[in-house]
Amino acid sequence: MSLTVYGIPNCSTVKKARAWLDAQGLAYEFHDYKKQGVPADRLPAWVQALGWDKLVNRQGTTWRKLAPAVQAGVVDADSAQALMLSHASVIKRPLLERDGVPLAIGFDEAAWSAALR
Repeated sequence: MSLTVYGIPNCSTVKKARAWLDAQGLAYEFHDYKKQGVPADRLPAWVQALGWDKLVNRQGTTWRKLAPAVQAGVVDADSAQALMLSHASVIKRPLLERDGVPLAIGFDEAAWSAALR
């Protein structure tokens, strides 16, 4: 089983998720959006499995700093993917994949436990 966690290392939720994985003894690869960018080839699978509306973090600072016209332009999967590629911090984090299959977005210990069974 190959786990990948996508996010930003300074994000408190990402830190909690990584600490939890470490405590469970689960090995994982960390993909840093700031250093490695958003993997454009993975976005369609994420949108299909998790939904574009769940991937876009409308509560975060990045979203709030966007111009109202940009926010209003995010209306479907294509426009959401374009925004996520240009503003990685707008993606809710962390995102968890197992063997290339997206399992969860955001960190909830119970949900991650269930997803990793």
